[in-house]
Amino acid sequence: MDGGLTFIMDDVVIIEEDVLSTVVTWPNAVTAIRLALVPVYLWLVFSLHRYVPASILLACLGITDWVDGYLARRLNQTSTFGKILDPVADRILMITAVVSVAWVHAVPLWFAGLTLLREVLVSAAVLLLAALGAKRIDVLFVGKAGTFALMCSYPAFLIGHGPALWQTGFTIFAWTMGSVGLVLGWVALGSYIGPARKALSDGRRPQSTS
Repeated sequence: MDGGLTFIMDDVVIIEEDVLSTVVTWPNAVTAIRLALVPVYLWLVFSLHRYVPASILLACLGITDWVDGYLARRLNQTSTFGKILDPVADRILMITAVVSVAWVHAVPLWFAGLTLLREVLVSAAVLLLAALGAKRIDVLFVGKAGTFALMCSYPAFLIGHGPALWQTGFTIFAWTMGSVGLVLGWVALGSYIGPARKALSDGRRPQSTS
């Protein structure tokens, strides 16, 4: 009896170690840090009204999006948890950036609205597919590129929000990157239709018992 119990406990320990090895990784740590700094950004914007340091922090959070993916590949620490956490973090950061920058009137409402609508549609589609039993869809490069461009544009919109002459350059950069990012984002949304159908079909296909 004691031997059987010890065997079961050993199995539990091994399973827990396997779970931890796929959750506690350097890529996931980077993503967690990015999420943890979101309240700091909001504090700079809404409590201190320090738009320049806030925009620098927001830019760093957006630009470092590639770091977790690079580490996952470099360290061979790719995990299902990380593949879920990373796009969730992207959605949170994007929505935070759009709402906050629009709230201080640093970006036109129509531009922010189109950005938010795309994010809402993507999030709703992901939840719907998961509820229908579809397999997980890998993030497309065009979607990552669009998100990256938008995450570069919103800090630029924020730092360019002012009458100083030096801020004009940031506004031009914001419109350039933002326009590219918005187009790529909507193109990516259409590009997911095919993979979504396949993921739904694969998820509903009866599994072989042999």
